[in-house]
Amino acid sequence: MNVLLSLGGSGKTVLAATLLLSLLAGPASAAGADKAAKPALSVATTTATPAEWPIRLTASGNVMAWQEASVGAEVSGLRLTDVKVNVGDTVKRGQVLASFSTTTVEADVAQARAQLAEAQATLAEAAANAERARQLSESGAMSGQQVNQLITAERTAQARMESARAALENQQTRLRQTRLLAPDAGVISARSATVGAVVGAGQELFRLIRNHRLEWRAEVPATELARIKAGQAVHITPAGGATVAGRVRMVAPTVDPQTRNGLVYVDLPSPGDARAGMFARGEFDLGSARAATLPQSAVLLRDGFAFVFVLGGDSKVAMTKVGTGRRVGDRIEITAGLPPGARVVAAGGGFLSDGDLVQVVDAPAAPDRTTRP
Repeated sequence: MNVLLSLGGSGKTVLAATLLLSLLAGPASAAGADKAAKPALSVATTTATPAEWPIRLTASGNVMAWQEASVGAEVSGLRLTDVKVNVGDTVKRGQVLASFSTTTVEADVAQARAQLAEAQATLAEAAANAERARQLSESGAMSGQQVNQLITAERTAQARMESARAALENQQTRLRQTRLLAPDAGVISARSATVGAVVGAGQELFRLIRNHRLEWRAEVPATELARIKAGQAVHITPAGGATVAGRVRMVAPTVDPQTRNGLVYVDLPSPGDARAGMFARGEFDLGSARAATLPQSAVLLRDGFAFVFVLGGDSKVAMTKVGTGRRVGDRIEITAGLPPGARVVAAGGGFLSDGDLVQVVDAPAAPDRTTRP
């Protein structure tokens, strides 16, 4: 005390300032320590839950007709007199789709029939002459040359009669072809037939989706083709439509060298809202496998990577990079990076940083997800 009193006026001033700073610094340091020890957030924790999840492969492609039949004219130079179906109509096998004018063909049939009758009459006369010649040749009343001529005439008449019969059958076939018939059951997908038009042989007039049968042609990466087998179930979702069930029919034997994708043909027994030409996405059911899952709220995406906050023994969290896989509902599969039994912040990780102190609270009971969804 004597030393302090001997410092003089300036010493007293310095001492007073020092004491004041000490008093002010003490409460501030204590407040800082309290603030540092305060938890950054109250969180609930969870652990990875095992579940039996399906393995699905996603692909996209077009819905197409299984087979399309081109229905065209078989006769030429005839005028269309009637068109009985339109696009979208369902037809049966053998149903009349259109009719051509039969006037010219009927006249040709009548002419061919008359030519056949004439050939038959000529044959009958030639056969009678040849028979008499055979009888007379034995008696020597007719020379061998004459006999041969008559027999040859019979054979010529026979050939002409066969030719006339074939011509008649040809004209009768043309007459039948004036009625254009559906080659199979199905639905009309295109029509170019117009009443009054004169068409040529082979010109397409209708296009028919055979048996109204559609298929999905999925483009699958070559690396995944080996996992797909005939008979596997597929769920297809066409644009703007409901999900349609399908089944793999075959896998294409070749791969496109440009895209490195192969086609997988999927039958659609009940196409529903699907239409030929539609784009659709689908999933191939490849079986199931065990998975360790977390709520999607526990996984954060930062810089293109997935992270979780793992709770340590000192109530501090460590941001841990993890690998993710399948997603079902609000759950996500964790494939790598998460230690077994680790406690993970269930939600609110976006407000935390690596090393933050947290306060753990009880989480609401979660539904049982150990079975396949």
